[in-house]
Amino acid sequence: MEVEVKLGLPDAAAHSKFKSLISEFHVKTVNQQNLFFDTPAAALASERAVLRLRFLDGVTRCVVSLKAKAVLVDGVSRVEEDEEEIDPVLGRACAADPMKLGSIDSRIVKRCRDEFGDGKEMGFVCLGGFENVRDVYQWRGMKLEVDETKYAFGVSYEIECESEDPEGVKKELEGFLKENGVDYKYSEMSKFAVFRSGKLP
Repeated sequence: MEVEVKLGLPDAAAHSKFKSLISEFHVKTVNQQNLFFDTPAAALASERAVLRLRFLDGVTRCVVSLKAKAVLVDGVSRVEEDEEEIDPVLGRACAADPMKLGSIDSRIVKRCRDEFGDGKEMGFVCLGGFENVRDVYQWRGMKLEVDETKYAFGVSYEIECESEDPEGVKKELEGFLKENGVDYKYSEMSKFAVFRSGKLP
């Protein structure tokens, strides 16, 4: 179970202001491309599951993940998540031809076959996706991920922090944002849900 605090920033100005306030704690910037897949009959969506290929910094790394039963309440996201790295060249081949994805040697894909396809080989279609620029900070003992997410229909900004103490993280973050006059709100939708809705929340 992945538990994350998710706070939305209203615009580029708030995003830039927050990053400048914590700039000395910057660790790295990661460019992500996220692509999502389902069967033609939407077998995963019908069970509230999401299969994602994430490419990091071009073809440097590729992570396949299966998320399920996501719940987002008061800026705290809880979701079942399973991840593994695969050969990025293989990942690109699957992105170009999604039908290849169902037959690769992957623990995650095997889980999909077992849980959503009665153990049979599955055909996948690509639902599309979006790009994300993630700045990572180590701040007050927390790992903050500050995202600029580029959808076909607009750009959104968000602060994420995975923690076993989400209420403590929220209190710390909200106090800092208020002290420094940075507008924010609790995120109400996952990035995938925003993507599927076709409009910014």
